[in-house]
Amino acid sequence: MKYDAMIIIDMQTALIEKNPYNKNKVLDNIKTILTSCRAHKIPVIYICHDDGIGTELEAGSKGWKVFEDIAPLNDEVIIEKHFTSSFRKTGLKEHLDSIGAKNLILCGMQVEYCFDTTCRVAFEYEYNITIPRGTTTTFDNTLATAEVLCEYYENKIWHNRFAQVVDVDKIIKRINASNEDYIH
Repeated sequence: MKYDAMIIIDMQTALIEKNPYNKNKVLDNIKTILTSCRAHKIPVIYICHDDGIGTELEAGSKGWKVFEDIAPLNDEVIIEKHFTSSFRKTGLKEHLDSIGAKNLILCGMQVEYCFDTTCRVAFEYEYNITIPRGTTTTFDNTLATAEVLCEYYENKIWHNRFAQVVDVDKIIKRINASNEDYIH
């Protein structure tokens, strides 16, 4: 499969600094895929949630910015959102359409909120979605641990319903095999 874009959802400094589940492994996995996408000229799109003036996720604030370990390059797109869906009133769909993207890699947070909503809306728009295993995260809540939530969504909700959940090494092999003509 040839991937057309990688979308990184809400991996913002204020959220990462609160130590979500499996933070270091998630960041390492995202970095691995990000590096491969960049090497093969696969567009990377960042989604950043704006919670409004005075919040830790106020647009332009330190907390709002993408966590430095996976920060965007100057030519990579950042789309600001105000809702749980990365598509609602953002221009994401229009941007994906403008670059001819159909096969998407999704990663980020929070699995039970913005990530899940974005995955389902992308499915409704008929994008082919791949979620790299171990590239999503969230926080514990009163009903379930973050670990349980991540495993539940990856294995019971998304996989073979809305997306394909695939090991990181398999995605890297797919990128290398199907995008070799983009290597300089």
